[in-house]
Amino acid sequence: MGILRDQRDSGGLMRLEIQCADRIGIAQEILNILVNYQVDLKGIEVDALHCKMYVSFPPIEFDQFQKIMPEIRLIDGVDDVKTTAFLPSEREHIELNTLLRALPDGVISIDNKGLIRLCNDAACRDLNLEQESLIGENINSYLKGFNFSRWLESEQVLGQTTRVDINNEDFIADILPISIPDSDDSLTLAGAVINIKSQSRLGQQVSAFRRQGNESFSGIASHSSAMKRVVREARKMAQLEAPILISGETGTGKELLAKACHYASNRSVKPFITLSCASLPDDVAESELFGYVSLDDDTLTKRGVLEQADGGTVFLDEVGEMSSQLQTKLLRFLQDGTFRRVGSESEVKVNVRILAATQKDLPGMVQEGAFREDLYYRINVLNLEIAPLRDRKADIVPLAEFFIARYSHQLGRAIPSLNEACVDYLQSYPWPGNVRQLENSIYRAVSLLDESELGVEHIQLPSFTQDLGYLESDFEGTLDQAVKRFESTLLRKLYPAYPSSRQLAKRLGLSHTAVANKLREYGINRKTIKV
Repeated sequence: MGILRDQRDSGGLMRLEIQCADRIGIAQEILNILVNYQVDLKGIEVDALHCKMYVSFPPIEFDQFQKIMPEIRLIDGVDDVKTTAFLPSEREHIELNTLLRALPDGVISIDNKGLIRLCNDAACRDLNLEQESLIGENINSYLKGFNFSRWLESEQVLGQTTRVDINNEDFIADILPISIPDSDDSLTLAGAVINIKSQSRLGQQVSAFRRQGNESFSGIASHSSAMKRVVREARKMAQLEAPILISGETGTGKELLAKACHYASNRSVKPFITLSCASLPDDVAESELFGYVSLDDDTLTKRGVLEQADGGTVFLDEVGEMSSQLQTKLLRFLQDGTFRRVGSESEVKVNVRILAATQKDLPGMVQEGAFREDLYYRINVLNLEIAPLRDRKADIVPLAEFFIARYSHQLGRAIPSLNEACVDYLQSYPWPGNVRQLENSIYRAVSLLDESELGVEHIQLPSFTQDLGYLESDFEGTLDQAVKRFESTLLRKLYPAYPSSRQLAKRLGLSHTAVANKLREYGINRKTIKV
């Protein structure tokens, strides 16, 4: 029943994605099966490029569904049939609406008569009106100083950038015509899209463009193509209002990138506050994020991170460590911007942008039920993935030289050079701790260095070989102790995904008794491991 329930939750319709050959009549055969089972077809789309057909219909009984799927698969030319959450057109519609909502500048669409067809949330705020009262109204009634009707009726309709007046405030308007090609390759004017921007918004953008220093993107080393792409995408995302999910291994610089996004945004003059979801107990994390009201004295309150950052940005580090209760409260806040302090029944509303980071496989956690699916899609509107340092070798030496210069200045010493052997060593090392490990190793080397040249002998790192991997230089204990440590670590990592000795035994290819004994030996159970 899970398949049917999931589809009912997505707009009250079921949807099928059918991979099939490009054969005349195959679509009719598929539709005949649906007709035979009296299925009320609501939509059909064909993706000729990828040889796929999509159909949507109201929810049906599970028994009926079990009969339809095999019959469709038996049609000559059908390669695969599976349920899908959206038809392609529905996905495009949702993505477009999400993008329009996320844009910080007002966007208005008008038809060829100058009547408003669509406007995003930012435009409604600028016009100080609800969207329902704007649809169908003439644009000339709201944007003064430019004759849209005359422009639309002119022989050659060209894009314009002009100043307009909105509620006695000056705005810059970029006006772009929308033309649709006809069958004879001529263009027919269908309307226009108008992008409006206030003077204060323009000033904020100029300020963000000019801002320099370690807190902006100029402080991020991006010599590799992978990091250049991340920074390029982050610069664009910084100007939007939607949440950003930054993923990457520990030590890759996720918080540094989040700070750069904040200081390059319109929120740069407001606070940037970090909350580590991994370092705080659940109850403490909840009160830190949302604040609390004392049970003994309701006048004694503490403002949480969200209130302190009003108008600015909150960075949730290791968001995958959030408890289910905290996930639920955060989801509600992301939906309408309101929350309740711990111990209070009063609603608090703030304007905060959420940036989040994780080194975990959140999609995998969603499938395992360890992370809310709806929250994942809320925080993953925009996403950035920072590659590990070992996959962007072009960044290693510039980063090393940057850290050498930084710590040499701090220690009041001349900046040493890197010899060729050390350069080769740094570039060949796989850096499991990424940039943080590189920085720490350089700091130690510079602090203890007596020469003017930094060599391999000055860099202290766990040894590594391609065949054996890492070996800590201070390894202690016996082989049996090392094996037990490995067993304990492995079982602790797998237990949340396989929270019973039988499931875990099947996953590891061991007997139920053997796994149960090991779990008991290492004290691994539902009380000690969060499932």
